Amino acid sequence: MIKNLLLVVCTVGLFVAAMQREHTYGTNPASTQALADSVDAETGLALDPHFTIVKAQCTGCHSPKLILQHRFTRDEWLSKIRWMQRNHKLWDLGETEKTVLDYLAKHYAPNQAAYSRREALRNVKWYKLEK
Repeated sequence: MIKNLLLVVCTVGLFVAAMQREHTYGTNPASTQALADSVDAETGLALDPHFTIVKAQCTGCHSPKLILQHRFTRDEWLSKIRWMQRNHKLWDLGETEKTVLDYLAKHYAPNQAAYSRREALRNVKWYKLEK
């Protein structure tokens, strides 16, 4: 039951984030729906043809949130995989390594939107605090 509740909370959170992005950046509702449809409800990971391979290789040992909270270049993702292999006994990904790296570099690469700041405050009425 708690897992289902967390899933609902995460899904609602993703929807709210998409709606806020629409309001802030002026995207249309169709693209917001596409964004919501392009994310796996269970993991929050981006859906594409290689999603199941990535899910199988990555979420067996750690939460998908570990992927979602990072933005790395392809070389940096490879470095993280090597680090997990050296330090946490991650298995050899074999032929799927290229697929996993392609997916991560496509969906979780550094981008300006991931690091953008909120819009500056406007029309703020400042007041002095009284002692």
